[in-house]
Amino acid sequence: MEILFYQYPPCSTCRKAAQWLRDHRIEVTARHIVETPPTAQELAQWIARSGLPLQKFFNTSGQRYRELRVKDRIPTASPEELTELLASDGMLIKRPLLVTDDRVLVGFNPAQWEEALCPQPR
Repeated sequence: MEILFYQYPPCSTCRKAAQWLRDHRIEVTARHIVETPPTAQELAQWIARSGLPLQKFFNTSGQRYRELRVKDRIPTASPEELTELLASDGMLIKRPLLVTDDRVLVGFNPAQWEEALCPQPR
C-alpha cells in the first residue's frame, strides 16, 4: 500500500505529523504540497473517498485563503470550480494530507492516524 503524505515542510503541524510517521515506522511517499500540489482530478477522487465536505480541504487559516476571499466564493461556486481552485495553489489545501488506498486524512489528528495506519492485533 502506497501512502502519500502531502506536507509543507515549514509548517509545524506537518513536522509533527512527519515525526509521528517516523516514530511509528510508517513509510510514505512525501510530496511538497506547494511544489507538487495534487491535481484537480486527484482532489476530486480524494474528496469523494474521504466522506468529508469539500470545504474541509481548504486551509481556512491560511493567508492565501484570505487574500483570495475564498470564504465569500464557496457559497456560489460549483464543486468543480472549488476543486480547481484548490489544485491551483497548494497553500489553499489544508495540511498535512495523507492518502492511503482506502482513506484520506486531512490535517493531523494522532488518534485518527493511529486508527487508520496502525491496525490493532486480534
